[in-house]
Amino acid sequence: MGNTVSCCVSPESSPKLPSRQPVERLEEFQTSTEVSDDNTVPYLQHISDREVPDELALESNPSDHARASTIFLSKSQTDGEHKDRFLSPDQYMLLYLKVSPGPMSKKYSSCSTIFIDDNTVSQPNLKSTIKCVTLAIYYHIKNRDSGKSLDIFDEKLHPLSREPVPDDYSRVDPEHKVIYRFVRTLFSAAQLTAECAIVTLVYLERLLTYAELDICPANWKRIVLGAILLASKVWDDQAVWNVDYCQILKDITVEDMNEMERHFLELLQFNINVPASVYAKYYFDLRQLADDNNLNFPLEPLNNQRAQKLEAISRLCEDKYKDLSRAAIRRSFSADNLIGIRHYNAVLS
Repeated sequence: MGNTVSCCVSPESSPKLPSRQPVERLEEFQTSTEVSDDNTVPYLQHISDREVPDELALESNPSDHARASTIFLSKSQTDGEHKDRFLSPDQYMLLYLKVSPGPMSKKYSSCSTIFIDDNTVSQPNLKSTIKCVTLAIYYHIKNRDSGKSLDIFDEKLHPLSREPVPDDYSRVDPEHKVIYRFVRTLFSAAQLTAECAIVTLVYLERLLTYAELDICPANWKRIVLGAILLASKVWDDQAVWNVDYCQILKDITVEDMNEMERHFLELLQFNINVPASVYAKYYFDLRQLADDNNLNFPLEPLNNQRAQKLEAISRLCEDKYKDLSRAAIRRSFSADNLIGIRHYNAVLS
């Protein structure tokens, strides 16, 4: 069913369709709405013609595919290339002396002492994660392609406070500390987790990709607020209600929050799924962003108490994976005869 060539064309052999390149499939996918000229036989599109090639999906949706590179990391690296292009040798030396850590500021492990940070993919450090996420948002704003936005996210049309919005609000890029202070306030007041910050960045980049928008000085606060609002409801079991955010921001109304959330979901095409592979990719890319910008994670020496804690966490994860493997084996009990491999002596005649 669904094949464009009937199986009754040749009784001796099955018909074989020529292989098509991804570009040809995309052209047929875009022109699939055209009606066939033949009125007698209705045109039935093959299911393979409706699928967008994987190569194009990887390039356009980094928040959906683990193999696609994140947008914020590429923007931060592009920013560094533009900086280095116009620096003289003396400026290189001054920049190195300014940002490079001193010989005693960076800690290294030795045979007697091991330094580890309290930051893992399953339990990230809250303060460090928020710093990295806000730095990613900063590079999004600074290296934006254009100023394309929507009225629902415009701070002039939908202000978050009663204070007058400056006339140059759409032209002045916010500093990293301003973005960090805004996000940190929301996370502290709503008691959100570090995992929620990573999911917030995933939703933000998914919005920019799906809706073809740019985060800019005029809309960054409302876009970040909408991403945090959605991530907290999806990730946390006890989500913060919209009315609670109104108590944090004081001057915003519940109707405005509801309308922004509805538009955010519609622009995401109601795709709020975050695969584990995508989450892990964003976590490690954020760590790479921290290393590139000299944001050091707090290192502490490994003592007996921390070692026991790490051992308990690893044992808990090991037991969890054992339970999952047992459940997978139980589902295959009906095929026990196929799982076991029996060896018999060969009879040679």
